Amino acid sequence: MYAVLALLAHLCVGEYVRLTWNITYVQVNRDGHVDRLAIGVNNKLPIAPVYITQGDTLFLTVHNMLDVPTAIHAHGLVQTNMPYMDGSSMITQCGIPPNSSFTYEIRSNSQSGTFFLHSHHMGQLADGLRTPFIIREKYPLGYDEDVLVALEDWYATDSRDKLVELLAPDTNTPLSPTFPFGLINGFNGNDTKAVKFERGKKYRFRVLSMSTTEYWKFTIPGHKLEVVEADGVMCEPQLVDGLDLAPAQRYSVVVTARDSDEFNFVYNCTLYADFVPRIKGLNPRVYTGLIEYKQGAPIKHVEVEDQIKWADDVSMRALDNEAVFGVDRQIELAMRGFLTTNKRRLRRLGTLPYAEPHVPSIFTAMSMGALAMDSRVYGPQTQAYIIGFNQSVELVIKNTQGQTHSQHQHGGTFQIIERGPVDHSELEPPPDPRFSLDDVPKIPVRTFTGVPMRRDTIDVPPFSYVKVRLRMESGIWLHHCHLSPAHDVAGLSVTFVVAPDVMQRTLNIPRVFYEQCEMQGIKTEGNAAGNWGFDMTGLPPVPVEMPAPKAQGAQGAAQGAPAKALPKVPK
Repeated sequence: MYAVLALLAHLCVGEYVRLTWNITYVQVNRDGHVDRLAIGVNNKLPIAPVYITQGDTLFLTVHNMLDVPTAIHAHGLVQTNMPYMDGSSMITQCGIPPNSSFTYEIRSNSQSGTFFLHSHHMGQLADGLRTPFIIREKYPLGYDEDVLVALEDWYATDSRDKLVELLAPDTNTPLSPTFPFGLINGFNGNDTKAVKFERGKKYRFRVLSMSTTEYWKFTIPGHKLEVVEADGVMCEPQLVDGLDLAPAQRYSVVVTARDSDEFNFVYNCTLYADFVPRIKGLNPRVYTGLIEYKQGAPIKHVEVEDQIKWADDVSMRALDNEAVFGVDRQIELAMRGFLTTNKRRLRRLGTLPYAEPHVPSIFTAMSMGALAMDSRVYGPQTQAYIIGFNQSVELVIKNTQGQTHSQHQHGGTFQIIERGPVDHSELEPPPDPRFSLDDVPKIPVRTFTGVPMRRDTIDVPPFSYVKVRLRMESGIWLHHCHLSPAHDVAGLSVTFVVAPDVMQRTLNIPRVFYEQCEMQGIKTEGNAAGNWGFDMTGLPPVPVEMPAPKAQGAQGAAQGAPAKALPKVPK
């Protein structure tokens, strides 16, 4: 039924929604503790959520009033036939120069659900340039009210200062752990408004994590959550007790109000991380809000069971019953640390840490003729994989480290096929000498049944792998860790160059994209260095990795582990 409705919505002509953002610096105190410089819209932060309806087109005009470039990404939206509108700085555009303007055209087509808009330039996401983007279904889905729960982590440090600290040569002194505060709907998590319930009504909670680094858990003790959407993909209902959200993940859950208004209840939002020490009041931080059935009614505190059933994407089933893809090609990606010979702590997903090219990859694909089919022209650190037109790709994403990662795919969603442990021989030794690989708990291999679930952002727990399959539109699409800026800017990204030969025949990139580059002195033709052929003169030297230390612990079969089961060690 929903597949039919989606098709009808696709055939209907939607509205044009026009919005203007003046992107500015703002001085704010969002957490009630620290005043800091941040990035907002129209001199305000938080940024108002954006709502459109399935089939609509959003025209977002951005006036960049910062002193650096910016770019806006519609997270989770498939930019059909318009990959240049993806908003990825130095991949699909040069970025919007300071004191200039640009209008993004974001077509929802048949997509609906819970998304968000955020900067995709350096660490601006962490500085506040993010807001929910909700695409309402054209036809009602059987609930009474929408409730938005937008979750953020908020650090006291400007992202540019943080990047300097993260990427500076190591002095053998561990970085001091930092503990962000939690924001709910843009404000301190302790200052949330009550959610009013009426007996017997159904409420769709749209719970989205716009966090940069830390994870969130969401529960409403005394109520079950019926998962109906993950990352903009409708699913067969899954009844759970709570949600465990990685950065950039989103869920919709339908909650049915109780038949009695004798008591009020609380909802819990817990901000936590597995890569900093567990300290009471700092990690985790617990925020609560009121589920109000009747003003003044006593609060009923429900004891939480030891075994909470969390939403589980590998066991979900996509509602549209899309058949599992075959495999035309398999690509293996592994998250690994990369300590350079000058002791910079980088990370890699492919063979080298990702680094931006000097020419946006989309222009390399459009200008290099037949050589655009050769990954070498995109530069050694762009980590480009050439994908054929309509090719089905299986990604095997391995987390060899003791920290969890949140992997996001631009340009589409992937089918979740399997989760399991990484082989013991591939694991990185823990950074804390008090622990060894023998301490890694065991998890089983689990595969989808029937119809695989799809989503665009997937959590990969420590020492585990996930297999996903996807088909992408022709274009240039990033695949990266969404822990920002600590992981993506440090190198945990690769580039999928999909059918560049088709791009050359079919794409007509608007002139304004070339003008953006010209204003910044950035070339719009040639290879990653702006040269022809394979001449990469002008790119920075490729980093050289120090030899890895030997793993500790006995050899043997080790299994992966969920993040919360691992020893907590400093980053």
